[in-house]
Amino acid sequence: RIRYQACKAESNPSFHGTSLNNEVFEENNEIPKDQKDNDEEDIMEKFSANLHRIEKDVERCDRSSAYFAKKENLQKLKTVMCTYVWRNLNEGYTQGMCDLAAPLLVILDDEPLVLACFDRLMLRMKQNFPQRTGMDDNLAYMNSLLQVMDPEFLEYITENGDAIHLSFTYRWFLLDFKREFTYPQVFRIWEVIWAASSLVTTHFHLFLALAMIIAYRHIIIDNRMDFTDIIKFYNEMAERHNVEELLDSARNLLKRLQTIIVELEPIKN
Repeated sequence: RIRYQACKAESNPSFHGTSLNNEVFEENNEIPKDQKDNDEEDIMEKFSANLHRIEKDVERCDRSSAYFAKKENLQKLKTVMCTYVWRNLNEGYTQGMCDLAAPLLVILDDEPLVLACFDRLMLRMKQNFPQRTGMDDNLAYMNSLLQVMDPEFLEYITENGDAIHLSFTYRWFLLDFKREFTYPQVFRIWEVIWAASSLVTTHFHLFLALAMIIAYRHIIIDNRMDFTDIIKFYNEMAERHNVEELLDSARNLLKRLQTIIVELEPIKN
């Protein structure tokens, strides 16, 4: 079972002593006692700071959901987050992790299984968090895709928006589109993205983002939206998208790019 000590660090007086016997605090007779005490205190202070951030995010995570309206399910989410952070204390908790774990908990409702799945998911998603290069890579790829697939829209946002940073796509990539769709739609999208990563491309999320742009490009251009208007527009469109149409569009955009590349090969050679 998931180790609950991590989530009870502040409330359980015996936690400190118990933890000294687990794999995190292995005994080493060569380390002076004062240094060991200081190291253990630093670890507990670091975990306590992370615990505070986790508790804040858990309390406001998807409270409109029937699943998270139950306090026991919020506690499950907290347990998963605390255990993950305890095992990855050097990386710590980053805002948004609860959003990524929540759909897994809703559909699986099994803490150890959710923790295992979340651990695998984070291998990819943590690259988009601050101090990593994943987000910059995604935004650069999107810029390149727009140059090829929709240069008119890229020209428009260059003149009226935020072509370099594409700010309105930031949340999409940070949370794997989780806040853009309903839970059933998120399950569908994640399933497609994960399957595509093994069968077609590890960048299918970019084509879904491109599909979300192209689906509303005329509304954006016709209304002369600047980048703040675009962000507001997509925020208001959250959970109102036609997920099947977007997925079909993303697949077609991927095929179009593959065709363009094949057609360019003879020219390149």
